[in-house]
Amino acid sequence: MSWLHDRQKREKWIQFVQSLNPDLDARTVSLLDELGFVSRAIHHVAEQSLDEAGLSRAQYRVLINLFFAEQMGERGELNPSEISDRQGVSRNTMSSLIRNLEDGGLVERHLDPLDRRRFNISLTESGRALVTDYAGQHLATIGSCFSGLTADEQENLYQLLRKVEAQVSTVRQ
Repeated sequence: MSWLHDRQKREKWIQFVQSLNPDLDARTVSLLDELGFVSRAIHHVAEQSLDEAGLSRAQYRVLINLFFAEQMGERGELNPSEISDRQGVSRNTMSSLIRNLEDGGLVERHLDPLDRRRFNISLTESGRALVTDYAGQHLATIGSCFSGLTADEQENLYQLLRKVEAQVSTVRQ
């Protein structure tokens, strides 16, 4: 039994946290812990499903964003700034990811024909094949994490998470 699911340890934890802030509702502590646990568990499942492809989740997201741009007719390539914006990571992080994917033969750089100071990134045939081979399986694995919920429950969870996200945005400001 994990620490998170040991009732006595959880109660002691909640009491400890409430001793630091007596106004804090015990449900808040439980929700925070549970949300963190579930989030980490889903990310772990996602990482495991990509292990076979030899990709990290961040690398997979670069490839799937390029594949999306290609398949949806936006254009066959994106510049690093566009990819980093889509993924919510810094440009330095994106440069490193792109370099690793380029070294693995999954993406390639091309000078931007409209601005020769910039370059664009596109999938290679190997990168495209890798996404095609693993995306369906990966998404099925992630989908199975939510298969215990009905469609209505999934919609309710989505709406509740959006509500929490909006509140977090106001707290962060």
